[in-house]
Amino acid sequence: MSSSKGSQAQKVRLSVFAKGPLEIPSPTEADWPKDDEKDFVFRDVDQELDSLPQPYRMINKLVNQLFDHSWEIIQETEAVRETEKNRVQPTVYPPVTEIQLSKRPGGMAVSQDYLFVGGVKGFSIYNLHNFKRMYVWEKFKVDVVSIWATDLGNEVLIVPVDEIGIVRLFYLYKDSLLLIKAINEMDDASKQSSCVKTELSQTGDYAAFLFQGAGDIWLEVYKLPKETWIKEMEYPQSAQNPKKKTKQLQLSTPEPAAIEYVETNLGPRQSPHTIQVNTSSLNYMEIRKIKGEWKEATASEGTSKGKQDFIESWDLFNPGTTFKSPLEIFSKIEDYSGLGSGQNHFIKDVQWEQHMEIFCASYRKYLEGEWEEEPLSTATFHFLTHSMIPVPMDVKICPAPGAALVLSIHWTGSHNFFLYSLNKSLKDKTDCENVWPCAARITVSQISSSSSYLALACEDGVLILWNLAEGFLFGVIALPEGCFCQSIHFLRFFLVHEGRNVYPEGPVKSEMMCVVLCTDSSLHLVTASGTRGPTSQVLVERPTKHLEEAICTVAPVPALPGMVLIFSKNHSISLMDVTKAEVICAFAAPVHHHQAMPWKPLFIVSPHRPYFLLHGAHLDGNTTHTDGAKGTPDSIFCFNFEDYSLLEDISKNCTISQKDLECSQAFPQVLPLEKRCEQNLQKSFQKLVKTQMKGHDQWARLRRYSVILQKENLKK
Repeated sequence: MSSSKGSQAQKVRLSVFAKGPLEIPSPTEADWPKDDEKDFVFRDVDQELDSLPQPYRMINKLVNQLFDHSWEIIQETEAVRETEKNRVQPTVYPPVTEIQLSKRPGGMAVSQDYLFVGGVKGFSIYNLHNFKRMYVWEKFKVDVVSIWATDLGNEVLIVPVDEIGIVRLFYLYKDSLLLIKAINEMDDASKQSSCVKTELSQTGDYAAFLFQGAGDIWLEVYKLPKETWIKEMEYPQSAQNPKKKTKQLQLSTPEPAAIEYVETNLGPRQSPHTIQVNTSSLNYMEIRKIKGEWKEATASEGTSKGKQDFIESWDLFNPGTTFKSPLEIFSKIEDYSGLGSGQNHFIKDVQWEQHMEIFCASYRKYLEGEWEEEPLSTATFHFLTHSMIPVPMDVKICPAPGAALVLSIHWTGSHNFFLYSLNKSLKDKTDCENVWPCAARITVSQISSSSSYLALACEDGVLILWNLAEGFLFGVIALPEGCFCQSIHFLRFFLVHEGRNVYPEGPVKSEMMCVVLCTDSSLHLVTASGTRGPTSQVLVERPTKHLEEAICTVAPVPALPGMVLIFSKNHSISLMDVTKAEVICAFAAPVHHHQAMPWKPLFIVSPHRPYFLLHGAHLDGNTTHTDGAKGTPDSIFCFNFEDYSLLEDISKNCTISQKDLECSQAFPQVLPLEKRCEQNLQKSFQKLVKTQMKGHDQWARLRRYSVILQKENLKK
């Protein structure tokens, strides 16, 4: 029920100050009555709201809050629109070529001249010169989910992995596709292991596979006899028996065994024929990782401790013993909680029951709780071309240029970075030769394309940078507070010459650049030079309001110095210059199928040619179509940088000659040691000459001044 005060307030709704009855004022201001401010009575026009009974007052507050919140959204939307209007939109380039597919590709890989696309029960090979499909291999039982490829001179080694986890080796030799071996294929499905990760060395001398199965996870490293393959393909045996079954290499047998190749002439859907070529077996060494090893103290270890205590407690009171007397028992043990010879106990049944009750109460959470299986640890591994392992004086190693010498491994949850020598025979043990411990757990490791630099990221946000080529530590740098490394991407060292990013033509030592993507979607540029400590620069800040613009992945572009591709969660693709930290242009990402966020783009940047390939949805535009299934939604799009006016000049003129660098003298760090010493000597000599000339000029001025003084004294 409203109050009398509220009733009076309801009568006066339109004026805040009231004095008597309302009157119409006269047209002239001179005739207006001069009111006294003391006669005014303050009336609250909102006081009638307080007189409303419940629940109307609550409804009124909710409506007001709704209006206020709506107004805030309107203001924010208008601010975003104004910002978008004032923002300079980058040039957006469409794809140049489209390859239509019948299904989402199961991974992509590129070599110098070919594109390999995983597909339905096999993979396809495309020519990168015209993007025409050359051959389709569809002889697997299931689809391919990932594929790798590496150049072996004029030949290519192909490694596809199917949905079951079976990994196979293929060899593309001239116009023939050769199946070398299925590494882990087993006749018994219960013994089948699954390939989790694959890594190939740069020269194709070694291949490493991380397998998982039967509760274990292990790493197998194979030495590939590629020279033998080439010789036996150039000079095959004259006697061939197509009906002979292919022998499979047994991984547990270290002795050489003969295997055979299946050759298929490249041609669209051409019927294959089989030839027999005897080759040496794949030499391999196995590094087995037992589940739970190198783990830190966790709840699972507490569970194991509970089990162990259970065994120890049960054995302590287990009847029966080999000791002859209690004194002999007491002399053998230091701590005990029971008496007796093990045959005639002085402990009663009630005491046994009490002891079992105490034991069950102490370890109830282990006895009654569900035993969760501990997840298997995975490994990250790399092939290093620079040996960081001490070599005995009597051992002579003459590796080929670019050949892998060391295998580096770190397991999830481990503080240690392990180094294994690859110069071993099958009879040698696979113990690690060197261990690099870190203060925190290693989360990410990455090596540069030349295998000269190594970066380790720890869970505390610290980066450890190594110069493997020179054998020293660049330094340790911490990312900003709250930033933790998600991925590391090395950039080829470049210079800014006359406002343009260019690659030095000659080799550069001890100059490292990499971009670091953090878990909060911020992007950082980390550089290190010689013995000077590493530095960090923020390229993209962590998004606070527009989370759809957060970065999901980045990729360096070798054809464009200092450029990286940025893939955002809103399916936008942009090209950023890391020196200016600004977007140069953008690429029109095709419309993708409905998929869960965040976006995980399937793409590959060619290290040999100026373009990148991206999987997306089929377009109906004017894009050039290659042969393939028509009317299908999945496609692979090619973005060629040389076809875009803004990037054409950068791609074609991306290097600077050594002669121009010597003439400019602006980048002494990229010059040879002799040239740098010569320039330093010239600068020192010029400085000395200037100093002497300056002293000579001062002496000449003093002499002239003294002569003038003498003349003035003579006049006086």
